Amino acid sequence: MKLTNVLFLTTLVLASLMFSCSDDDDANPCAATLCPIGFTAVAVGSVCECVDDGMTSPCEGVTCGVGTIPVVVGGNCECQTDPNAISTVAVTGFTGTTTWTKDNVYVLNGKVVVGEGEVLTIEAGTIIKGSEGTGSLASALIVARGGQIQALGTASEPIIFTSVLDNITPGNIMSPNLTEFDNALWGGLIVLGNAPISAGSGDTESQIEGIPADDLFGRFGGTDVADNSGTIQYVSVRHGGALIGDDNEINGITFGGVGNGTTVDNIEVVANLDDGVEWFGGTVNCTNVIVAMGEDDGIDIDQNYAGTISNAVVIQSGATSGDNALEIDGPEGSTFTDGLFTIVGVTLIDEDGGADTAADLKSNMQGTITNASWRGYADNVKIRFSCEASDCSTPRADTYLNFINGTAQILDSEWVGNASLEDWTTVYGDEDCANDEPCMVSQAEQQAITTMLSAGGSLISSEASRGADFAPFADWTWSSLNGKLN
Repeated sequence: MKLTNVLFLTTLVLASLMFSCSDDDDANPCAATLCPIGFTAVAVGSVCECVDDGMTSPCEGVTCGVGTIPVVVGGNCECQTDPNAISTVAVTGFTGTTTWTKDNVYVLNGKVVVGEGEVLTIEAGTIIKGSEGTGSLASALIVARGGQIQALGTASEPIIFTSVLDNITPGNIMSPNLTEFDNALWGGLIVLGNAPISAGSGDTESQIEGIPADDLFGRFGGTDVADNSGTIQYVSVRHGGALIGDDNEINGITFGGVGNGTTVDNIEVVANLDDGVEWFGGTVNCTNVIVAMGEDDGIDIDQNYAGTISNAVVIQSGATSGDNALEIDGPEGSTFTDGLFTIVGVTLIDEDGGADTAADLKSNMQGTITNASWRGYADNVKIRFSCEASDCSTPRADTYLNFINGTAQILDSEWVGNASLEDWTTVYGDEDCANDEPCMVSQAEQQAITTMLSAGGSLISSEASRGADFAPFADWTWSSLNGKLN
């Protein structure tokens, strides 16, 4: 046999013996090392370490406190500071001139006020959460007369007002835990200005509802038509309407005597116990307004609001106890009686036919509704008729007569369904007669309204073809992302 063959065989035998010895001595040197579930002991040099076996983490199911996260350390689970945690800033009382940024979550404790001469700037993407509380403890953000809010949201980064019970975090638009049925969890947003109002008893000023009379920051009204309360853009207000007294709640967004120097566009109110958006006098113009799933009125006008609301949507259902889609009153007193509102391009949706009323055009409404589309309502548009108590039938100044003389109008609008123009509206008598009996409304007076609707271009439609443009609400609103605009 050649020497090379001998060497090869010798090497092969030695290798075999080494492998055999290793196999025979394969007792795991880390066998006595105990590791947590989901970890395996492995020899690293001369030391045994517990290494994640890739199956189960010791932090699985572990919940840590605010600002901390579960972390595996040495095979065990520890709660450590989250390096990406968003800081929480509690605010109360007067804000001063300041800026709120999206890297914080701001928590409103009680009434937070932007006082006269102060400016609150809110960065796009910022989340503001209201604390729980009712009555005097209800939380709200109030922009007082002479103060300004610069809420500068964008379509990609809206500003969101919600409740402390909402687990939403910065960078997100949708809540992971609250739904359309969660309301009255905090107050709302209130903006007040120096523009004209028509309050009772000839007053040119008034106290906004929801704020006690001795809180002077709740005063609104004046003489400056062009008053400027700032800018509100791409703002979504959710889950508010906290109770402050019997049958007294805070609206989602309230405008009191706000002037047309103020910029308001792309605003949303979701799941509010009281009205979605309410205007008390003032002249501010508002574009792209959406109100969804509230328990009271969608759009409410009082004290002779005289601005323009353009491209608006109201979404209601019986499931969330929706009230009137529109509730509109005119002047309450003898001042600022000439102003007229305009609503142009509005879609009003009752998802299940269970909301109360398509519209209640109440005390002395004066203004014009153009290009409206009512969809799914079982109850119709109501027009108030007041009368002389002496005969319980002769009409006196109120909404009905405003329609007759042209200061109140519904033009180029539609009722989607199988009704008739006669069914679309109801002229109803106010309780002006003896024993608070309602006024008697004749068939001729009812027919006069039907004739005016037809002459003004309004009609019954089997398919929706008029109303608001939904495109501006896409992607950034709760309503759009929940499929309410499909």
